Amino acid sequence: MLKRAAVRSSRSAPRHFVANDHFLRDNPPVLTDDKRRELIREANAAPAAHAAGVATVYHYSEDGSIKRFAPHVPPTNPSHPPAVWAIDAGHSPLYWFPRHCPRISVWANSAAQQTVLTDMFNTESSRICAAECHWLERVRDASIYRYSFDASAFAPWSDADGQYISGDAVYPESVEVLDDLLSLHAAAEVELRFTARLGRLMDQMLVSGLPFSFVRIRDARR
Repeated sequence: MLKRAAVRSSRSAPRHFVANDHFLRDNPPVLTDDKRRELIREANAAPAAHAAGVATVYHYSEDGSIKRFAPHVPPTNPSHPPAVWAIDAGHSPLYWFPRHCPRISVWANSAAQQTVLTDMFNTESSRICAAECHWLERVRDASIYRYSFDASAFAPWSDADGQYISGDAVYPESVEVLDDLLSLHAAAEVELRFTARLGRLMDQMLVSGLPFSFVRIRDARR
């Protein structure tokens, strides 16, 4: 099931940080708890971004036998009305992982953002995803299922970039197995990193001012 990330995507750069400062690139920051909370509040206050003309949305699951998706209340957000969650193609790499794998991602939506991403994270890709080293074998061996839906049955979800919800039961148009997640990232030119701990990289994503998402991060090592 797709659910709200622990921290949803940020869209505006904090003005008191210089995103392409070489000091930040060469000395990735470790934020104080207060500064981290401040940046997360700023991220959550920004409006979610959704691409125009999305025709198909997706749901990723380790269960390939689902015929009908019924609205439900997520345990991590019990005040949310019952819904079914899906995601667009552009943000799907967030879910090319085993369900319980903590992972983080940062990406660029424009040439200006790409300059920041390249400078701060030393990459030529337009998206980076990262997970902990001890998840490598499970990511390599995992199989997940991609369910496709007509996007007209969903509405943009205001809480996260590229995510959609439906208050009604929905039926997938198709389902396919994805049994090589490493190759899936490579084919999409997503830079996939594995690191002992995610904390320092998370902080660097927060200060970058770029769009980001943290998923299942409550289970990550800090």
